[in-house]
Amino acid sequence: MSAVVITQPMLFPWPGFFEQLMLADTFIYLDDAQFSKGSFTNRIQVLRGNERAWMTIPLAGKGSFQKISDLSAAGDDWKASHRALLCQSLIDAPYIDDALAIFDAAYSRPSLIELLIASIEEPARYLGIGTGRRILRTSGLGIEGTSWHRVLDLVLSQSGQRYLTGHGAANYLDHAAFEAHGVAVEYMNYSRTRWPQPGGSFTPYVTVLDLIARTGPAAHRHLNAATLGWRDFLKQEKVPS
Repeated sequence: MSAVVITQPMLFPWPGFFEQLMLADTFIYLDDAQFSKGSFTNRIQVLRGNERAWMTIPLAGKGSFQKISDLSAAGDDWKASHRALLCQSLIDAPYIDDALAIFDAAYSRPSLIELLIASIEEPARYLGIGTGRRILRTSGLGIEGTSWHRVLDLVLSQSGQRYLTGHGAANYLDHAAFEAHGVAVEYMNYSRTRWPQPGGSFTPYVTVLDLIARTGPAAHRHLNAATLGWRDFLKQEKVPS
């Protein structure tokens, strides 16, 4: 059964995101969605000692009322400061050079949208994920609409039989409508598999570059992709159906 994943471009997402990517036959970047302030589009957390710090791309005009594909950064100084923050975060990591090479490859892209997409594709390549998946962008598909109606139309346009999504979709998806069109909705059951981090504490909610820098070629072993059918997920999370 063909599995479709649809997501907005994001800056070096957390490892759980890549578990979702592992399961996709078709992966669609929602690049023409309106930017939402406070989202993970232009920011991600890194470790600084035992604490977490935000690594955020400053946006021209603060991104207000712009499509993600139209976003531009405010200046260029943030690139050097991000690299310095990452170096500080990963200073004792055995595979820091691997993580920095991925960072540099993404940050060399000529536009912000290409940088954000490379922030997913470059780590995925290192992790050996999804070499056979189709990669599309909504800006090139000509499928309009809003909310779950557009999501369903996008899945159907690719003959998808499974729609794999993160947990936030439980607040707006019409699961019965998907099933009526022959599409099974499944929610990610993130493994949150531990990897070595400094100080003895652990959080999975940091950039995938942390996982890569600390485990290197073994990073993919910390990704264990699994899903739950929507009924089981809603029951587990006690979300009204």
